[in-house]
Amino acid sequence: MWNINATFDAALIESLPSKNFVLQDSGGGATKIEKYGCGAGLHRNADGKYRMTELPAFVVGGQFAELWDAGYQKFLLTRDGRKFPARKQQLLDLRKFNEELRSALSVPTYYNEGLGSTCGVTVYDRVKGRPGDVPDESVGAHETKDH
Repeated sequence: MWNINATFDAALIESLPSKNFVLQDSGGGATKIEKYGCGAGLHRNADGKYRMTELPAFVVGGQFAELWDAGYQKFLLTRDGRKFPARKQQLLDLRKFNEELRSALSVPTYYNEGLGSTCGVTVYDRVKGRPGDVPDESVGAHETKDH
């Protein structure tokens, strides 16, 4: 798991474009790192170091989207509640992005973290009347026309 309280030197962040990451200044000290349709967010502290504010996630329409396990399928869930089916290539890209970013930032990877994709949201239950019995309602998701 990423330690979001860790800080990174500015020189390390500024070296990311040489490793084919795209850095976008979001204003107010915020920086977005992107590659493979995935991204992470950083914020520059007063001491000039960067702290991760958005863990590696998918970028859909310019927004970060979490991986959601709905029990019967995995989806990408945006902050505004839109859901999109997660595709195999997207899962592979997130894994590759995560591994390359960890390597570029010298963040260690432990054995149990390398076993597969983990979901930011896991809400489902097939027992009627319990939380999660209607997965979309549980997480506030709604259908999109983009499927």
